Amino acid sequence: MTDLLVRKHEPDADGVVLEVTPKSAGWDHVGFKVVELAAGQAASGGEAGREACLVVLSGTADIAVARRTFAGLGGRASVFEDAAPGAVYAPGGAAWTVTAATPVELAVCTAPASGAGEAREIAAGAMSREVRGQGTNTRHVRNILPETEPAESLLVVEVVTPGGNWSSYPPHKHDTATAGQETALEETYYHRLNPPQGFAFQRVYTDDRSLDQTFAVEDGDVVMVPRGYHPVGAPHGYDLYYLNVMAGPKRQWIFRNDPAHDWIAHKA
Repeated sequence: MTDLLVRKHEPDADGVVLEVTPKSAGWDHVGFKVVELAAGQAASGGEAGREACLVVLSGTADIAVARRTFAGLGGRASVFEDAAPGAVYAPGGAAWTVTAATPVELAVCTAPASGAGEAREIAAGAMSREVRGQGTNTRHVRNILPETEPAESLLVVEVVTPGGNWSSYPPHKHDTATAGQETALEETYYHRLNPPQGFAFQRVYTDDRSLDQTFAVEDGDVVMVPRGYHPVGAPHGYDLYYLNVMAGPKRQWIFRNDPAHDWIAHKA
């Protein structure tokens, strides 16, 4: 089985510190890459048959897509700052370039697409915010590219889970196409921790336990979720951020809780 934990490495010549491709993951849809850029450095891309959501996780950058330029995007100091990231949607096959005005952490999220739609900035006001859960199950969600906003395959969301809390909990899954009950979506979790020397835990498991792995994730790690339930726990003292990228045959997020733990969602 493909190792579901992917660790960050030193930047290569293009600034890439982490990359998941459909081939490396052994699946069909989600691609994910993190690029670290110094001020003045640029990253370029664009693949035939694949759309992209370019997320300026921290720092400020100009993004050019298909002869359109979106200047001065981003600006937050870190993913833990209570502010929206800069983000641009690039249609399938569109060439793009991100030029850093300051040091930048860039997430490149990709999925299959025909090339429909137009390049656009995803404005902060279009990124809906919500608080999910209660008590030690509370987490803070920002929907960067939800199903209510135009795209062909991609769903992108970021979540901050306070230290001591659980997230993606009760454990839920979205790996089966059952009309009106569940959609089949591959998913990546890109984890950051504050302070960065911390750790968190993520379990990925199926009903029959043919897949059952638990990871101690560190700052900059990615966990791939090809199927199964995938809860996350943040230890006391360390806030956890993660960026989720999802895609599948149908661009809709319908999940099913683990029946053994579904009662938690209905607890008063």
